[in-house]
Amino acid sequence: MNSFLTELNDRILLFDGAMGTEIQKYSPTERDYLDNKEGFNDSLNFSRPEWIKQIHQNYIQAGCDCIETNTFGSNTLKLKEFGNQYKTEEFNIQATRIAKEAMKEANKEVYIIGSMGPTGFLPSSNDSDLGNISLNEIEEAYFDQAIGLISGGCDVLLIETGQDVLEMKLAVEGIFRAFKKLEKSLPLISNVTLDQYGKMLLGTNVQSAYTTLSNLGVDLFGLNCSTGPIEMTPSIHWLCEQKEIPILVMPNAGMPINENGQAKYLMSPEEISAKLSDFVSKYEMIRIIGGCCGTSPSHIRKLRYMLDEKEQFVKSHKSFESNL
Repeated sequence: MNSFLTELNDRILLFDGAMGTEIQKYSPTERDYLDNKEGFNDSLNFSRPEWIKQIHQNYIQAGCDCIETNTFGSNTLKLKEFGNQYKTEEFNIQATRIAKEAMKEANKEVYIIGSMGPTGFLPSSNDSDLGNISLNEIEEAYFDQAIGLISGGCDVLLIETGQDVLEMKLAVEGIFRAFKKLEKSLPLISNVTLDQYGKMLLGTNVQSAYTTLSNLGVDLFGLNCSTGPIEMTPSIHWLCEQKEIPILVMPNAGMPINENGQAKYLMSPEEISAKLSDFVSKYEMIRIIGGCCGTSPSHIRKLRYMLDEKEQFVKSHKSFESNL
C-alpha cells in the first residue's frame, strides 16, 4: 500500500462510520459481554469477535479506505472500570487482529486505524472526581494502549473525541514514548469534539486546541462526534484557513435527539453526503472524511459514491485540458 500520508496528497481518504450504534443492531444482552459486564463494547473483541469483524467488513464493502479498531475504551484507565487494567496490550492487539482479518477476508487493502478515546478523567478540571488523577497515570494509560496498537500492526493512531486539551497533550506524549520504545513511528491524528457553539467540554475553543496539538507534532487534526456537519461549519472554515496540516472531518448523523431514553441520529446518507461534498469542494485542506455516531455503512457507501464522482470529474477535466 502507498504511505498513508503520501496518499493524502493524491486523494481524499474515507474513514468508516460508527461502531457503537452498529453493535446495538445486534441487540446485545449482558451475556454477550466479557464477564457479563453490559456496555463493555471493547470486550466484544473477545466474546463476540464475529460481530466486530462483520461490522468492519460491512464498512469495507461500503467502500471505506480506513477502518478503526474497536478500542475506543481500551486505554488502561477505562479498562480499569471493568477490572481489565492489566490486559491493555492484549485488548488492543486482539482488536487490531480482528480488523486485519476483516480486511483479508474482504480481499481489499485498507488502513487499520488504532482508535484511542478519552480516559474518563478531565485533568484540567477542578472536579473532585474527574480531576483527581496524576498526569503520569494518564500518560501511562495512553502509552500502554499505543504499545498494544503498534504491536498489533496498526497503520495509524487516532486520538479521538478529545474533551480536554491537557489529556490530549498527555496522550501525544505517551504515544511518542511508545514510538521511541518500539523504535517505530506511525502517523498520528488528533480529533477533538466540539459542542454546537464550537467549544470543547471544558470551554476550550477550536483555535486553542488546534494551536496546542499541531505544535506537538501530530500529522493531522480533526473534528469528530457531538454534532452533525452543519454545526461544525465555522470551526472547519477556521481550521482550513490555517493551511498547515491536513484536516479530518467525522460528524455524527446530525444532532442527537432523545427518544425513549435513547439517542437517535436522523441525518440521512444523502444529507451527510451533500454537506461533506460541500466541505471538500470548498476546502482543499480536508483530506479525510468519515462518520461518527449514527452513521452506518449506508452513509459510507453514499460518501464513497460522492468522492468517486468528484475524482472522476477532476480526471475528465484534466484530460480535457491536456487535449486543448
